[in-house]
Amino acid sequence: MRAMGLVYTSLLSLVPLLALAFSLLKAFGMDNTLRPMLERFLAPLGERAEPLVDMTVGFVANVQVGVLGVVGLLVLLYSVISLIQKIEMGCNAIWEVRSTRSIGRRFTEYLSILLVGPLVMVAAISMTASLASNTVVTYLSDVEPFGMLLYIGGKTLPYVMYSAAFTFLYAFMPNTHVRIAPALGGGLFAGILWQTASVAFTTFAANAGNVNAIYSGFAILILLLIWLYVSWLIMLTGCRVAFLLQHQEQLTRAPYPPPLSNYQREQLAVLACTLIADNFLRGDRPWQAEQLARHLRVPPSHVYAVIGKLIGGGILVETDHMRAQLLPRRDIAALQVNAIIHAVRGNAEDDELPGTDGPYHRQVAALLRRADAARDATLDALTLRELVTQHYDKAAVITTTSAEKRWGTE
Repeated sequence: MRAMGLVYTSLLSLVPLLALAFSLLKAFGMDNTLRPMLERFLAPLGERAEPLVDMTVGFVANVQVGVLGVVGLLVLLYSVISLIQKIEMGCNAIWEVRSTRSIGRRFTEYLSILLVGPLVMVAAISMTASLASNTVVTYLSDVEPFGMLLYIGGKTLPYVMYSAAFTFLYAFMPNTHVRIAPALGGGLFAGILWQTASVAFTTFAANAGNVNAIYSGFAILILLLIWLYVSWLIMLTGCRVAFLLQHQEQLTRAPYPPPLSNYQREQLAVLACTLIADNFLRGDRPWQAEQLARHLRVPPSHVYAVIGKLIGGGILVETDHMRAQLLPRRDIAALQVNAIIHAVRGNAEDDELPGTDGPYHRQVAALLRRADAARDATLDALTLRELVTQHYDKAAVITTTSAEKRWGTE
């Protein structure tokens, strides 16, 4: 479904995206490289790609960014940024990230992709063309075994280029920390699959006689929609591979993530708040939700659910930083551990069964309320600061005892 949504957004953003890239390349005197970029991407459509490239280049040439005005320029930028934003939303959904980039980060980081991306693609295409026409390379191609090595290198170069592009996308686009090894694994998977699919789709397009018979002049548009869908599906599948390489615990046949019990949810909430308060006291860098998930070895979806309840309960606050960081919202010396537990449990009155007033209903409800009151009496006197400092006090006692044993003064 996300791949289909990206196809729709691609059709709306194609001409504005290419117009922005064309304006940038024209400023660097490389406006003639737009057509080779399109031809490379639409090559799987075979001979039908030529009229589509001509039509697209004609549209782009008619778009004059300089005379659009402020409103027209903003609409153009929005249509382009919306495509990248939808890509980020798809990657975030795969990586189980619920917070997206802020508006400021979207504007700066998305524009950096739009500015650097076309230049990198042009550099890669130019490098490939220059190597193919280089006199030394031409001479070596007639000398064995260099000729065979150059032939193999020419065949594998597209796989390397596409794998590198997907690796950068998987490392940068999700709004979370992605290690380079999983991003590289997903990039290799998607790059090899995309290049292989382009070769297979070329054969399919060349033999798609039924499509031509049914749709006639619209056949090229139908094939374009199919190829866009396949391309986005490969991109999202590679992103999923990168996620599974980093979270190998999810490679299981059992339902994942396993549901948490009430006790586990309360334990997770207290543990998360304790770690956040510990870093806050020591002046260390604040925790992020995904870092807590990795540290506690808990599925990210469970951590996000608990953090959401703690933020809604006024226990934690999320900063608008490069990546959202978690800080205590209250003074931890006045924040009771019991308040943390109640934040994830919700209102106890809402937990009672509705519409049941049998002979044991009031008796059982009173029993459970007494149990809750006993626990509240135990925990109400304990604050989050005291819980954290107890760890330091115990560590100091252990260190002192070890030193006494070492020197024989116990």
